[in-house]
Amino acid sequence: MPRAIKAFILFLFLLTQAAQAEHVIVCGGPALRKWENYRVPDDRHDRWWANFVRASTLRMAEIRLAYGKEAPLVWLVYRPGYEARGREDGKPYTTWIAEQAAKRNCTLIWFTSSGDYISKINSRPRKSVETYDYFGHSNKYSFMFDYGSDIMAVSTAWLHERDMPRLNSSIFTRNAYCKSWGCHTGSSMSAVWKRHMGVPLEGAKGKTIYTMVGRGQMPQGFGGWTR
Repeated sequence: MPRAIKAFILFLFLLTQAAQAEHVIVCGGPALRKWENYRVPDDRHDRWWANFVRASTLRMAEIRLAYGKEAPLVWLVYRPGYEARGREDGKPYTTWIAEQAAKRNCTLIWFTSSGDYISKINSRPRKSVETYDYFGHSNKYSFMFDYGSDIMAVSTAWLHERDMPRLNSSIFTRNAYCKSWGCHTGSSMSAVWKRHMGVPLEGAKGKTIYTMVGRGQMPQGFGGWTR
């Protein structure tokens, strides 16, 4: 086969791969105020229902600046958390989230449990995920999609580092950039992620603070970040 034809085929292959590249953002749910109000003020979470939602949309804007205004966005959101907080606050939060997704030409995918998350993330096309961001509660061993919604200060839906073998590592591009914006992920889960997924997961070594997201700033990591 002539060298020019080989080069053209390679170009088409790379172009196809680039066209398929997508940016996945995972959004956990907020705690309920009826539980958090029992806690001492310094330990209370989620006074604002939209901490993780707003952080997600800030990240979408960053991605579009870095990868182009047509960069495909996929937003996985834990629906039960926003349904519960919506009932508590008397607000249509799931409708508002869907409107935010439509405004940004973003593919919104609801998930309802740990198993549902694993199924839906594994359904992404092979070698398609170029960036992956998680916004939500977490500890050093797991993403906590739910926290303080069904039970005070307890998670009932999560992705534990022991669940990593259930994830399909082939969805990630070779140099995929992955980051957890939850607390303490860098203390354990990041290393397990890299071992099983084959790409690093940047995570905080301490707490992350969302107090400034309402003013247009990304969450802050106290204690630094590690991969």
